[in-house]
Amino acid sequence: MTGFLIRRLGGAVLVLFALTAILYGIFYVAPGNVAQLVCGPRCSPAQLAQVTGQLRLDDPLYVQYGHFLQGIVAGRDFSTGTGVEHCSAPCLGVSYQSDQQVTQLILAKLPVTGSLVIGAFAGWLLLGVGTGVLSAWRRGRLTERVLTWLTLAGSATPVFVIGLLLIIVFCSALQWLPAPSYVPFAEDPEQWAWGLLLPWVSLALIESAKYARLTRSAMLETLAEDHVRTFRAYGVGERAIIGRHALRGAVAPVIALSALDFGTMFGGAVLTESLFGIPGIGRELVNAVKLVDLPVVVGMVLVTGFFVVLANAVADLLYALADRRVVLS
Repeated sequence: MTGFLIRRLGGAVLVLFALTAILYGIFYVAPGNVAQLVCGPRCSPAQLAQVTGQLRLDDPLYVQYGHFLQGIVAGRDFSTGTGVEHCSAPCLGVSYQSDQQVTQLILAKLPVTGSLVIGAFAGWLLLGVGTGVLSAWRRGRLTERVLTWLTLAGSATPVFVIGLLLIIVFCSALQWLPAPSYVPFAEDPEQWAWGLLLPWVSLALIESAKYARLTRSAMLETLAEDHVRTFRAYGVGERAIIGRHALRGAVAPVIALSALDFGTMFGGAVLTESLFGIPGIGRELVNAVKLVDLPVVVGMVLVTGFFVVLANAVADLLYALADRRVVLS
């Protein structure tokens, strides 16, 4: 198990290193004159030279990339024009627009997006896996057909459509819920939950559809295997077969999909955050793209990649705990 964990950890580090190189090339090298983007279209030659010096863009590319990696690992100093500001590790740069350290900006938005993702993640796992189990158990009956149509409809419906319907019905028409908003958990846990309820439900309804189909497919494959027929021949109850044996066959693909979704959702919940007015990482990323604030864009994409790699590493660990043969592969 120790060797398995070391191999997975080493692979995760290599993936993150490759991700930093790709992001740096796309956002800092490919656009051309980054100093011109920062300085603006009316920038004078003197101002352009000053910005180039402050950002150290006159250094060779490998030196610039080395400074970028140094900031992530050990921190670095930035020239502000009037002095020098130290950015502690992990330093992802300084915003071109607000002069705020990107790491601090992300840390301020991370609890907001984290609250959204964790609540929705629990909802779509419970709803999706539960629906998939029920659909496989009631195969060939009306229940299965109804659940199949519902999951197909959920997969084809955009999140903003479901979100708007929920707001119209529960906030405007019935007035059962307040308008979605974000209140920090430490300030008021009850308002925190009520403010995120509709975003949680919207994401859970959309994402649970593919988990339901995946769970149903994996369970039907398991139920068709020879050892399940043997259990039935010995008189083992159908509920025991479903809960103890068939469900285990659906664990591996669900873990793989949930690891990917959990990581990407930290940067991919843009529509949900914009629709419900949640000031998370997704909305901040959209604003940074509009303003061509490259350090913020790179930092947030890198953080999203980190969560994807972390989630997949945890998924590998769960594989190893569930099936020791994975450790030997």
